Amino acid sequence: MVPIDSVLNSSRVLLAGTTEWVETFEEKLRTQTEASIMKVNTAQEVHKALEEPLDCLVTEYVLEGTSGTDLLSVIRAETMTLPIIICTADGDEAVASEAVSAGATDYVPIGGSAYGVEELFERTERAVRSARRATTRRERAKQFDAVFHDTRTATWVLDPDGSVARLNRTARGMVEADAVNVVGKLFSTLSCWQKSGDDIESLVENAREGGFASAVVSQPSRLEDPRVVELSVRTVENERNEIVSIVVEGVDITDRVGLERDLRRSEELHRVTLNNMTDTVLITDENGEFTYVCPNVHFIFGYTAKEIREQGTIEDLLGGDLFDRQKLAKQGVLKNIECTATDKAGREHTLLVNIREVSIQGGTLLYSCRDVTKRKQREEALATLQGTARDFLYAGTHAEIAGHVVDDTPGVLDLETSAVYLFDADANDLRPAAQSAAMEELNGPLPTVHADGETLPSHSFVANEVLFLADVHDDDRLENPATDLRSACYIPLGDHGVFVAGSPEVGVFDEVRRELADLLAATAEAALDRVNRESRLREQDRTLKRRNDQLTDLNRVNETIREIDQAIVQAETRSEINHAVPELLTADDRFSFAWIGTVDPDGDNLEPQTWAGNEQGYLDSRSFPAESSETEPASRTAATGTMTTVENVAKGLREEPWRSDALARDYLSVLSLPLAYNDLTHGMLTVYADSRNAFDGTTRDVLVELGETIAAAISAIERKNALLTASMTRLEFTVNDPGFVLSRIAHNADCRLSYRGGIQQTAEGSYVFVAVEDVDAVTEAAVDLVGVETVQQISADNGEGILRLELAAPFIALDLADHGAVFREATAEPSETTIVINVPETVDTRAITRLIQEAFNDVKLRAKRTVDRTPEDNSSTGALSELTNRQLEVVQTAYYSGFFESPRESTGQDVAAALDISPTAFYNHIRTVQKKLFTALFDDGSPPVATA
Repeated sequence: MVPIDSVLNSSRVLLAGTTEWVETFEEKLRTQTEASIMKVNTAQEVHKALEEPLDCLVTEYVLEGTSGTDLLSVIRAETMTLPIIICTADGDEAVASEAVSAGATDYVPIGGSAYGVEELFERTERAVRSARRATTRRERAKQFDAVFHDTRTATWVLDPDGSVARLNRTARGMVEADAVNVVGKLFSTLSCWQKSGDDIESLVENAREGGFASAVVSQPSRLEDPRVVELSVRTVENERNEIVSIVVEGVDITDRVGLERDLRRSEELHRVTLNNMTDTVLITDENGEFTYVCPNVHFIFGYTAKEIREQGTIEDLLGGDLFDRQKLAKQGVLKNIECTATDKAGREHTLLVNIREVSIQGGTLLYSCRDVTKRKQREEALATLQGTARDFLYAGTHAEIAGHVVDDTPGVLDLETSAVYLFDADANDLRPAAQSAAMEELNGPLPTVHADGETLPSHSFVANEVLFLADVHDDDRLENPATDLRSACYIPLGDHGVFVAGSPEVGVFDEVRRELADLLAATAEAALDRVNRESRLREQDRTLKRRNDQLTDLNRVNETIREIDQAIVQAETRSEINHAVPELLTADDRFSFAWIGTVDPDGDNLEPQTWAGNEQGYLDSRSFPAESSETEPASRTAATGTMTTVENVAKGLREEPWRSDALARDYLSVLSLPLAYNDLTHGMLTVYADSRNAFDGTTRDVLVELGETIAAAISAIERKNALLTASMTRLEFTVNDPGFVLSRIAHNADCRLSYRGGIQQTAEGSYVFVAVEDVDAVTEAAVDLVGVETVQQISADNGEGILRLELAAPFIALDLADHGAVFREATAEPSETTIVINVPETVDTRAITRLIQEAFNDVKLRAKRTVDRTPEDNSSTGALSELTNRQLEVVQTAYYSGFFESPRESTGQDVAAALDISPTAFYNHIRTVQKKLFTALFDDGSPPVATA
């Protein structure tokens, strides 16, 4: 039977020898153990067998070719640990001693008895067991030395009393002192534990009581942070359980503590990050069951991590068929997979999911989910906004743009409630131009808001301030406290108005919605600016076209005026002028109809003289009273003496009958102007056009100048005709007007003055020669008058003489001459003044009479008679007309000074001094005048006749 606990069961035993006991022992081993047994006969075979590992050698004392002791010497030279038992059949003490001395583990004299084999069996077990224990002790000793000299661990071996018996190199470095000085000292008193001595002593004591103890202590260091050492203490006991030594191991865990501290900080950072970041991280196994749920999962889904786990698998959360597993296995990661998920509140979210293969605590798939709902909404809103901008391009009015803004607000802001106010600058009001049905439902119809800054839309517009209100009911400027509107934004649209959007919910304007609202308002403002610019451009184009049309019309009018001017210059009679003007005005269809009329001799009606154009019987259809200012424009002009313009004949059609006659002939606008020159009217020119507002400012100005030119030409022709007429009408007036300069001088000087002639010196004044009875008195009286600039005595004889008066204003004789009449005489008495005027038969005496009556107060026509013009009058008048004003002034001054008397009353030097010119200039003027007078006398076609 095989012993269960025999050490030989797992041993290899070599038997050497040829004696009988060897076989007997071999048989015992085979029957009682599971040992592996080899059997050899010679020493050489023993050596060969030793090449394989053996646990025991049992040999005879004497082998073939060698003795047992020699064999032992050879074997011991190679190994000292192999148990060798020497056996002899017969032996004594000397053999035993020799065998032991040679290195035998044991010596057994076996003899031939069964007892000897049994003894050998026991001795073999003991030898193998002892060898194994020795081997174990050696291995443990080696292990201890390896551990003891481990450079990573400081090791101290202490005596039972706690004093240091031994320490390794690492421990020496830790205590920072020579080992000799440390050995023998109590471990707890070493300087390296100066702050932890009591703890060390307690640690050692705990190890004595329990066999093992550990602790972490701090050790002073030259570095900023102290060294941290983990100490473990264990006791070593002998077979009697007595403590024979204490082993202390110290490991420097400063770096590990730092790493653990950093790890804790990192874990805290990651924990805080995971709790607060908006992305959600999920880890599942291959079946989709959650192995990790990020703590911040509620940010997206609204569920807690526990609720997410209870939902089931990832497919229940994100939906099935989210990704291709084979594609993920090939690529290792799939990025930006877009999907939708519903949160706890039932709101749908758009997610971008990244999926990665991992191997973390049973999880194989890591999902990172990013909520891009707002970004998606923003992209969709921007797309809608882009469409809105395109719609704005085709909008032509502010109201259309306001409508587009309200229509597109739901797509851009996801809000149904919106409105647009537009600013009315004339009334200083904000008027609602468009509002959504939701706005009207929540707030009612929006009222017009005065732009005074008192209400929310008004304040936003006036202050140019963007308002985002979480609840409008919290603002004192809310215009309608009964509104169901809560959140609202008010964004000014530049100078155009205000955009309003809102919701019945509180606090709906997050950052994205605010940005989109600003973009929508900015786009609307740009569109409104564009409409304004285009409107201004269209207005500029219309203005430019209108001005071009006006310029074209003006060019045509100017061309017509030039033609009329040429006709007037070439005309020799008034009739030619009267016919040419209407013909040319209507020649190019610029005007429909034109005519010239004059007041009849009775002054009651305006009589047509000439006309041209599309008259269509208009002049015969009605009369033209000259004294009515409320009828046809020509009559009104005749009555008022001012220009009359009717821009729209159709206006007031029922009030004035002439308008229907005019409209029946397509006369849509009319201009009538007097042909007046120097306060003398020669008739009325009336022009009709087939369009409204045909007589704008420029056209009116041109026609007014034309009227003045026509009147001046008629006046010139009448003056010319006056020189050629054989008879004239002489008008004698009495004037009692103290404003007349000659009357005032006569009254102040109390003497008579007689007019002798006059000359226009400047546009404002003239020279007048007068004969006086008392030179001194008249000079004194004239000097004091404001209307007299200078007084110069020309001649004097016994108190009487000739004076030259420089007047501040034009003399009446000059106005009469411009109208063809001649101021022949004027005699001023202290109480009354008489003037005599010759009017040619071609000149209307009524006009001259009117001119005198307008020039003076208290005028009476005393006499009117026809007289014949003498040849002398014609000759002298014609000769004098050839003289310049300066020449006439010189010759008149010389004449009245007596220069031409014989003997001369004044010399040329005297006259030159009076005129403030040089004598040479005086004589040049005299010779020029004489030549012109003689030419008029001798070159008129009839030689002079001498009489006795």
